[in-house]
Amino acid sequence: MTDILAVSPAEKEGIRALSEIEKCIANKRCFRLEAGAGAGKTYSLVKTLEHLIELEGRRMPRLNQRIACITFTNVAQKEIEAQIDKNPLIHCDTIHGFCWSIISGYQSQLRSILPELGAWKERLEETGGAGSRRVEYTLGYRRVSDDAISLHHDDILPLKIELLKFQKFRNIFRHLYPIILIDEYQDTNSDWIEAIKEQYLDKEDPPLFGFFGDHWQKIYGKGCGELIHPAIKEIGKGANFRSVSTIVDCLNRMRPELEQFVEDPEKPGEIHVFHTNNWNGARLTGAHYGGDLPDDEASLALSNVKNKLLEQGWDFSAGTTKILMLTHRALGKQQGYSSLPSLFRYNDSFTKKENAHIAFFVDHLEPACQAFSDKKFGAMFLALGIKGKYISKLSDKKSWSQSMTRLNELRNSGTVAEVIKHLRETKNPPLPDSVEKVETKLSGFDFESGEDLPRALDELKKLHDVKYQEIVSLANYLDGHSPFETKHGVKGAQFENVLVILGRGWNQYNFNEMLEWAGTGNVPAGKTNKYENNRNLFYVACSRPKKRLALLFTQELSVSAKQTVSAWFGAENVSAIEI
Repeated sequence: MTDILAVSPAEKEGIRALSEIEKCIANKRCFRLEAGAGAGKTYSLVKTLEHLIELEGRRMPRLNQRIACITFTNVAQKEIEAQIDKNPLIHCDTIHGFCWSIISGYQSQLRSILPELGAWKERLEETGGAGSRRVEYTLGYRRVSDDAISLHHDDILPLKIELLKFQKFRNIFRHLYPIILIDEYQDTNSDWIEAIKEQYLDKEDPPLFGFFGDHWQKIYGKGCGELIHPAIKEIGKGANFRSVSTIVDCLNRMRPELEQFVEDPEKPGEIHVFHTNNWNGARLTGAHYGGDLPDDEASLALSNVKNKLLEQGWDFSAGTTKILMLTHRALGKQQGYSSLPSLFRYNDSFTKKENAHIAFFVDHLEPACQAFSDKKFGAMFLALGIKGKYISKLSDKKSWSQSMTRLNELRNSGTVAEVIKHLRETKNPPLPDSVEKVETKLSGFDFESGEDLPRALDELKKLHDVKYQEIVSLANYLDGHSPFETKHGVKGAQFENVLVILGRGWNQYNFNEMLEWAGTGNVPAGKTNKYENNRNLFYVACSRPKKRLALLFTQELSVSAKQTVSAWFGAENVSAIEI
């Protein structure tokens, strides 16, 4: 038995939360562990799995049953599997991988449902329907061949949701997985969570669901956010094993309803908040940039803040300090993709790869080009979602080699248009349907008609003129090879020191506005989602450091916003930075 009197305040909270989880399991009660930043959510999840392995390790395998552990990323999946020694009782996978493992055996049902999905209706009509083709999931492009239908990952959850509507399927699923744990529940697809509520939680005797996460850390648009349901017991974990009390005290003032306790209350820490309100020059205007500093002055403010912090003993080496930039305008300039933030109307087009061209370049073409350069040809075709049948004779190998060699030359010296032209001509590799379709629309547009160019085509036309090296820089940034990050790039990470740059240029974020609303507690009608998106990103960024946190507001702060900052971080820690 652990001597609870000998452990730290944070450890006491962890022990209490695990005890509550074990009670829910004993009573077959669904639960939700709300674990704030640094609380050790993954630790609690692994301990819960170990408890279940001990309880069910003999009984469930005899019944051909397993425990599902659904993760948000492949990295999280591997981390959890390593900590439970890949115990066969636990089926640990991402939500897409897990759902496909369940639905892949229902081929006839998938073929009947697919034509009802918007992305497939026209495509299947053109090929004479699904027929008897095999439905497969290869993480490639949507494609219909003579004998197979290849799914995109965006197809998997809608198919699972449709199948959940059938009671027989629900019963089989429930028997196979009577216990289902979901990691990072707040970022889990909201439609899928709603289906779980409707088809299981709203009915008697559902599987035992355990949800692990924190709705204040929901920063992905399609996530469900806070999960509340009468069948789910909420368990708060008020621990913080990451940050010193100087930082945790600020987080508690920001979020008093989930008070956190630290491991060692005596550990020293630092907080510095810098604003640029004293600068008297003309600030940027417009809905996206209004109130922010011009680029040169923003860069100078950052340089001056870094010098101030160096005087305070900060170490800005990559392994010690991370600079989080919550604006892609400034980040793009630093990272080498300065054209993209002004090219796209929505930053999600390139930051979350919602634009088909960006998704193809970053997720497929760039990894394929790197694999080709490394002479890893199997990995090249895997990155492209192409099977080996594309290479059937020596001339095919020669054609691919010449095409990829020329492609690498264009990546270094050409524009996006030149890369696209090369791919359309050689078809090695082929463009995905989503890219080819919009390229065809642009090339067929009658510019003499007097009609306005649709926004998607206008963005593509501008993207054509961009040097492809900007795409390479974006891919490197999104892959984590950068001294700078946005918080979306380091979710779940922690660093010794963190410097957060808060400005404009990201259409859905306005931190001055968020701070005003937080201070008054009055969020205007219809603005709740916007407020929570801003608040969550701010909270997540501020909760990354272990010892030292600094904030730089390049956006001008109103009087009420400054009051909120002072209330959260301490007026003595807030000062103006001269430019």
